[in-house]
Order: sequence, then C-alpha cells, then structure tokens
Amino acid sequence: MNRLTTSAGAFELTRFPEDPRDRLRAWDAADEYLLRHLESEPAGLSGTVVVVGDRWGALATALAAHRPVQITDSYLTQQATQANLRRSGADPDAVRLLSARDAPPGRIDVLLVRVPKSLALLEDQLHRLAPGIHPGTVVVAAGMVKEIHTSTLKLFERILGPTRTSLAEKKARLIFCTPDPRLARTGSPWPLSYALPDGIGAVSGRTVTNHAGIFCAERLDIGTRFFLRHLPSRHGADRVVDLGCGNGVVGTAAALANPEAEMTFVDESYQAVASAEATFRTNAGAGAKAEFLVGDGLSGVPAATADLVLNNPPFHTHQATTDATAWRMFTGARDALRPGGELWVIGNRHLGYHLKLRRLFGGCEVVASDPKFVILRAVKA
Repeated sequence: MNRLTTSAGAFELTRFPEDPRDRLRAWDAADEYLLRHLESEPAGLSGTVVVVGDRWGALATALAAHRPVQITDSYLTQQATQANLRRSGADPDAVRLLSARDAPPGRIDVLLVRVPKSLALLEDQLHRLAPGIHPGTVVVAAGMVKEIHTSTLKLFERILGPTRTSLAEKKARLIFCTPDPRLARTGSPWPLSYALPDGIGAVSGRTVTNHAGIFCAERLDIGTRFFLRHLPSRHGADRVVDLGCGNGVVGTAAALANPEAEMTFVDESYQAVASAEATFRTNAGAGAKAEFLVGDGLSGVPAATADLVLNNPPFHTHQATTDATAWRMFTGARDALRPGGELWVIGNRHLGYHLKLRRLFGGCEVVASDPKFVILRAVKA
C-alpha cells in the first residue's frame, strides 16, 4: 500500500487484488501531473466529470468529492476503485462506475483521460464520448511520455478538436484538447471481424470478432495460432473454461471440436468478453452451451466443477512486467478443476511457467514446443 498526497488529502491506494508483497503503486507520475494541473485550474471542476482509463482508481478516489463518472474496460480497476474509496472513507456511491460497454453520459463538462496502451481502445472511447462533448467541455488527458505518440494526438484532433501538449514532468505529459463542434460526428470503426487462416484446427477459416483494445485485434497472433494447432482432443459433456479468453477464439475452437462441451469464457476486460461472445455466437451451433463472465480470473467459477481450463496468461499489467496474474490464474484453475481435470497453458518459453505448475499441481508435462512457445499440461490430483 502507498500514499498519494494531493491538495484534497492523502489517500492510501492499492491495486486489486491487494497483495502486501506487491511493490507496484496504484498510480504513477501521469496521475500526479493531472491532479496537480486540476488543482491549479481557477475554474475548478464543475458539472459532469468523466474519468476514462483510470488505472487503479487513483484519479476517481482523489476526485471523489466531485462525484465523477469512471469509465473503464477493466473489472479489476472497478474493484480497486471501490476498495480505495472505502479505504479513504468516501461515500461508496461518490463515483459512478461504468464499463467501456456502457453508454457514456449524454453531457460531459470535464473529460479526463488516462491514455491507454491500446490506440484502438482510445479511438473507440473518443468516438463514444464525442456526442456528449460540447464547446465548453474541459478535456485533459495524461500519460507517460512513452505512451503518447503523434498518432495519439491526431486521434484527439480528428475526433474532438485542436490539441496541444504540456512540457514533460517526471517523464509524464498532459494533452489539452479544445472541442470543435464543427467536426463531423462519425461512428466508431469497431468492432472488426476477419477470417481466420487455414491450418489451425476446428476454427480454420472461421470469422472472429474483436472489439477495440483486444490483443492482436486485427490478426491472429502467433502464440494463439500455435495453441490452436495443439488443443486437446476431447469428447463428451465436459465443462471447459477459456480463461483470459480475449476474443474467444480458443474456447470457440474447443466448442467446435467437442459440441457436447459446456463452455465458460472468462476475462477481466469487458471488451474481451463481448468479443468472445460475438465470436462464439457467430461460429457455434444453435444448441451450443456457453456462459460469459467478466471477473477476476476464476473467482466466479464454483470449485471442482471444470474438466478443462485453457489459458494464455498475460505477463504485463499496463506497463509493468509481472507474473502475478499468471500465478492467480493457475491457482484459480487448480481450485476450479475437478480431480483429474486438466489445465493447458501456453506461454513464452523464457517465462518458466513449468516451475509454477509443478509447485501447484505436483507436476506438468510439455505437450508441444517451438523456439518461442511452450504448451504445458497439468492434471489435478
């Protein structure tokens, strides 16, 4: 836990789920820069304040007195925000939590944006927010210097209006945008759909749908392609979980290969789960069974109910490299699997997932490998 100090007070903030061993802060220099700028604004914050892309709720918590609307694609961010609000003693209803899939407010007087890693997600969000922007809306974005590119500024200019940047402080920068009501309003180009290549098993030639912000939204990444060529061949009424489902192509492949399976697609991204549902509905038969969960790993799946968990865990959380997410996923899979149930994992060879799986499951085996990736199988005793 770390303390963020602002003119509104000092806030003890953590990421979610809270881990006392985690040394990563719940905010960064870009959050601090934005909050300092807002403190210096003579007009202050009034009307409907919307905070987009808040990483762990630091901005929403610090601005709780202004009753902001937080818009995020992350379930974990929402949980962190609620926990940090409780810890600060704020009214739990002080911040209205919306997902990236929800309709934004019809009128926005102050728009604060944490620039996301995904330019596509930023594009989609700005298009969705634009109808609520008016000539008097104050628009300020923040990000680390390495997150802000010419393409970032062009998006603000094309969708909202003239844009300029601040000087850099502590490797962070602000973006100021002046809304231009003369700009033509166009809809978001997302989601995108494309046909999958041949030679990848049951989903060869099928159509996949990707909402903005999904990893490799415009093409199939090489790791998933490798995984699809080596998925287990199973039959019968299995309960199969696509954990960290992304666009759902792995779970859809498992469903097509075993029509009797009951699928569960899980991700902490609202955009990912929407993509997975669209991909599954497009390709699965009318009688195919599936549920789609936004949540923290397998916390929403009852213990000892799954026969097979398929997982391609991320090893980044925003800009930080960490194995904490993979560890939670593996632990959750062990709890969710029935005795004899299997966890299949793909990862970069250098990540050493076999060590974690041996520790949790007592052993694992290599199913397939190439110079970059390895597919591992662990069985619950």
